[in-house]
Amino acid sequence: MGLFLGTSTSGILETEAAYRQRDPVGLLPATFDYARTHNTYALGMFVRDYLQLKGPAVVVSTACAATSKVFASAARMIAAGLCDAAIVGGADTLCDTTLFGFHALGVMAEGPCRPFGAARSGISIGEAAGFALLEKAGPQHGAETVLLLGAGESSDAYHMSSPDPQGAGAQRAMLQALAQAGMRAEEIDYINLHGTATLAGDAAEDCAITSLFGDRVPCSSSKGFTGHTLGASGMVGVAVCALALQHGFLPGSPHTNEVDRSFGSQYVLAGRPARIRRVISNAFGFGGVNCSLVLGRAL
Repeated sequence: MGLFLGTSTSGILETEAAYRQRDPVGLLPATFDYARTHNTYALGMFVRDYLQLKGPAVVVSTACAATSKVFASAARMIAAGLCDAAIVGGADTLCDTTLFGFHALGVMAEGPCRPFGAARSGISIGEAAGFALLEKAGPQHGAETVLLLGAGESSDAYHMSSPDPQGAGAQRAMLQALAQAGMRAEEIDYINLHGTATLAGDAAEDCAITSLFGDRVPCSSSKGFTGHTLGASGMVGVAVCALALQHGFLPGSPHTNEVDRSFGSQYVLAGRPARIRRVISNAFGFGGVNCSLVLGRAL
């Protein structure tokens, strides 16, 4: 059993607390344990020990795409025969470094975020943890099983914090995921957007969506429900897509009352029942890292 987890800041909050408790010569408290807190692998170490796993264990830290990229990593390991199945997912918690950083960028909303909204003013930060079991599809899996059909990864390296205005990297990730799934854009029934409610980020993603799908495919961002959970947001998106596939509905977007009129995508404001079989989950991060996953129902 493999373990593939994602996080953006791991337990850096413990380091921040330790720095506030330095002694007069600047030494950190003797109780501070870097390996099991700040260390990026600390999350994997804890879960691996707790579940007593013996297979390969990997922690990915690629900003807000981390817990999407671990699905791609785990799928490659399973396909290569290096593990039979894998626990995938991850976690991110709040820390001052993140909060101060986003405040400095001027992208924090005063209230709940409004993804793709005409009145959007920035992100609302959230916390999340989530996990899934990824294994080879077989006869034991019923109609409610959610399949990972394809994964696409790209890096546009346009800017440290701003996305490519045309969404070029996002387009490449979605095209790669569709190609791996052996599907055409016309076969997608819903897209769970990265949609953080920043002015530039939402505009770039809308450009990418309309370039590939036009206004045909319903899409929405779940961050109106959860806030932006950073490194855990990819896992949240996958969970929302899985529920939508299993229960037959298009997720809505609370707090977004009016869609930006310059956007061309079909943005869903109110959730509604729908028959969906194939979906895309997007997760994009600082530095131009992008990951798109194609998910579908077994039957």
